[in-house]
Amino acid sequence: MNITILGGGGFLGRKIAERLTREGRLGGQPVTSLTLFDIAEPPKPSAAFPVTALAGDVVDLPEAAVPAGTDVIFHLAAVVSAQAEADYELGRRVNLRGTDAVVDACRRLVAAGGRPPRVVFTSSVASFSATQADTLPDEAKQVPGNSYGAQKAAAELILADASRRGFMDVVTIRLPTVVVRPGRPNKAASSFFSAIVREPLLGLEAELPVPDTFGVWICSPRRAADWLLHAAAMDTSGMGLDRSLSPPGIETTVGNMLKALDSVQPGASALVRRITDPTIADIVGTWPPAFTAARARALGFVPHEPMEDVVRAFIADDLEATRRDRGLIA
Repeated sequence: MNITILGGGGFLGRKIAERLTREGRLGGQPVTSLTLFDIAEPPKPSAAFPVTALAGDVVDLPEAAVPAGTDVIFHLAAVVSAQAEADYELGRRVNLRGTDAVVDACRRLVAAGGRPPRVVFTSSVASFSATQADTLPDEAKQVPGNSYGAQKAAAELILADASRRGFMDVVTIRLPTVVVRPGRPNKAASSFFSAIVREPLLGLEAELPVPDTFGVWICSPRRAADWLLHAAAMDTSGMGLDRSLSPPGIETTVGNMLKALDSVQPGASALVRRITDPTIADIVGTWPPAFTAARARALGFVPHEPMEDVVRAFIADDLEATRRDRGLIA
């Protein structure tokens, strides 16, 4: 099985690459090659099969990024939420035109006689809007309250139509807010959800721009990787025209996240400072706090672990590497 990860230098791309190279199989089939592509050349994990790392612009996607014989494409490349809101042109360019480039790459594969590749696309909870009192069913209409969500919703339709036309076999995962992200804060509006757990575990202060009662729909990096790998290998024959899924995340509040942090490392939440940031609060305030996720459960997407386990998983998987990345240990 020949696999490409677009956005292979991002933290989810690296998680997927590490799983594939460690396990050597996807859906019971051996992995025969892995191509990693990002704006900067991604790190190459050691593997028992060839791994290629390439740098470039997803809008001008080189043929080598999706070579002949590609079976699976993880399309993770994106401009994140607050950045897409602040830079409208950049968000449109990467999130929409980059998706067009993926469609064109798949059309090229099929025109050359290849099978339509499985494309796993990461959309977002931000493609919906709701109040803090809402739990959205699978059939909820997407009405984004921000440019990032609108771009993700549009990309879902572009990819679903390409799948209908036989250029690809797409599965879109509308990821919850992923917590706890390793490394450094980024330009996502949701960055603080990770920061209020990650920074105190590093011994650093973090800022919280929403009330403790604020509800949020989240998932861990471990579970996000599980879902993406499942989407790459699952039977899609019963999905019909609707190729998008909301997976079974955790419905929680910021206050409960801090309680889980303290249950794992007592007193850590004292490093969280309550501040006011209307720009960030306005963006995340439109995101739904819960989904039923019934369709995803029926299609084999595993439910989520408790919040305390999410904190423990970050400590086990990413805390030491984050300390090194942040210069907190030699």
